[in-house]
Amino acid sequence: MLIIFIFCSCIGLIIQYILRKKFKKYSKIEIGCKLSGYQAAKKILKDHNITNVNITFSKGYLSDHYNPINRTVNLSEENYYSKSIAAVAVAAHECGHAIQHYEGYKFLKLRSKLVPILSITSRYFSILLMIAMLAINYSLIPLKIAIVFYSTILLFSIVTLPVEFDASKRALNWINNITSEKEYLIAKDALFWAAMTYVVNTISALLNFLYFVYLLNKKN
Repeated sequence: MLIIFIFCSCIGLIIQYILRKKFKKYSKIEIGCKLSGYQAAKKILKDHNITNVNITFSKGYLSDHYNPINRTVNLSEENYYSKSIAAVAVAAHECGHAIQHYEGYKFLKLRSKLVPILSITSRYFSILLMIAMLAINYSLIPLKIAIVFYSTILLFSIVTLPVEFDASKRALNWINNITSEKEYLIAKDALFWAAMTYVVNTISALLNFLYFVYLLNKKN
């Protein structure tokens, strides 16, 4: 388990490093259409006839996200005002989630349904796992419960993948209409590395889950 954790952590750190390096570079390249992140978000929502989503900014580097509860596209302050390719790509991606919500995209609906369950399982999983490891030579019930709890975390990670990739696909389809080929490829590269963080998280979650199952079978 320790080796798996170290390996996934190292890969995750490498991906994060590449992502930050890419966004730092692409944040300095102004997009030809001269749209800021906010203006791009406003335009893509208008182009898809979405009128009930507000655009605001959130604190923190790359803290951009879409909130389906209050229907808001939240852009980090630098992407909100910036007219860079990176800012427009991120804004379009987050609006991709708003479009998913508007169109009733099935994986986004499923992920939203999992959120209340995940808030409970992720909160108590660490405690359960600790109890399971301490009691493993006496009872496997805590480990079994921990595995059930962790399965929801894994499921959430798996469901997140199509949600994120689809949002990027929607974003790039729109970006392709307002940018040059070179700008499009830069936006595609930026969103690709952002998506890789979710891939690494899912692989890590899957490997951990398999280890817990292996441990349970070994003790049976």
